Amino acid sequence: MILVILVLMFSGGMALLAADFVQSRKPLEGGLLRNSYGFGQRTEELEVSVGESDREKIEVQVSEREYSGREAQQMFKRCTAQMAKLILGRNESFDHIESDMNLLTGIDGVPVEISWELDRYDVMNVYGEIQEEELTKEGTLVTLKGTLTYSENPEEQALYECAVMVFPKTLGAAEQQAADIAETIAKEDERSQTERELVLPKEIGGKPLLFFEVMDSRGAVLMAMAVLIAVLLLALDKQNQEDERQKKQAQMQIDYPGIISKLTLLLGAGMTVKRAWRKIAMDYEEERPIWGIRYAYEEMRQTCNEMDSGITEAESYERFGTRCGQQAYVKLGALLSQNLRKGTKGMNQILQTEAAQSFEERKARAKRLGEEAGTKLLVPMFFMLAVVLVIVIVPAFMSVQM
Repeated sequence: MILVILVLMFSGGMALLAADFVQSRKPLEGGLLRNSYGFGQRTEELEVSVGESDREKIEVQVSEREYSGREAQQMFKRCTAQMAKLILGRNESFDHIESDMNLLTGIDGVPVEISWELDRYDVMNVYGEIQEEELTKEGTLVTLKGTLTYSENPEEQALYECAVMVFPKTLGAAEQQAADIAETIAKEDERSQTERELVLPKEIGGKPLLFFEVMDSRGAVLMAMAVLIAVLLLALDKQNQEDERQKKQAQMQIDYPGIISKLTLLLGAGMTVKRAWRKIAMDYEEERPIWGIRYAYEEMRQTCNEMDSGITEAESYERFGTRCGQQAYVKLGALLSQNLRKGTKGMNQILQTEAAQSFEERKARAKRLGEEAGTKLLVPMFFMLAVVLVIVIVPAFMSVQM
């Protein structure tokens, strides 16, 4: 399916490329279209031939389209109709302004520059920011004049004018109380500048005041970060331990068929179980510098050490299966221990059957891992498909737009 999509897309790209080639062989009729208002100029690369001479490449600057005088006036009318809503900011009407206005210097998508003039700069500046110190509760009248200038032709201008009533910001009960306290402290500070310390007020409005230093929160933040990092490191350590355990279990599953086959071969050659066990462990010890650590064989070496330390052979096999922690190894240890204690007949035949079964399980596991790997490869395949789409489609669209 993906191959079909790629073939279709490649065919479409070739068709667009062929059409672009045919178009490039024909001379242009008429001229080059300008960009619309506000989209700026662009550079076109053309080929030109004079008479019978060969083609030469040149770059042509195509300026954007400009408004005519009549179109500019219509644009100014549309802008001034929107100005009332645009400059209000968070206020609801011009009759009651108590937060900063949005005296914008331009309008998105329109080639217009706006400059402002005010009759009361002590109440509001040209950015629309209110100067709280000069306000009165009765309100202050401010006249705003905005000059709209067409950026491509500064001679084309329009005037926008409005009047607003500016009031002090309405404070809530808590905000007003905090403002009163701050004002009281400011007056006391101004009065007692020659004294050694600033005396804080004991009460306000008949209510007692208690002041506290703000606690530095950096220490708490550092402690919280330390605890968080410790938890994350502990989780990371547990995750690493779990990954190592899974890696060990997977390796032991892979090595199990080989261990069974070697035991079967050596027992069939006439060796006892103990000698065969030691032979496998010694061979691993010689090959360890080449193949690296194999956990199942390491457990077999430890079993040999336990036998040398005085632990019975049967118990050592059982302990081997317990340490490995997998059903197959537990079964092997129990089988070898039972052979020593009860003398089970047909031991070699049992091991041969176990070896054949373990190899079948290993093949099934390898097949399953292969299927999982194929599933994981789907994500990079989709990324490759996206890259191919970009490589094919983007040049085609670019050529169509040019």
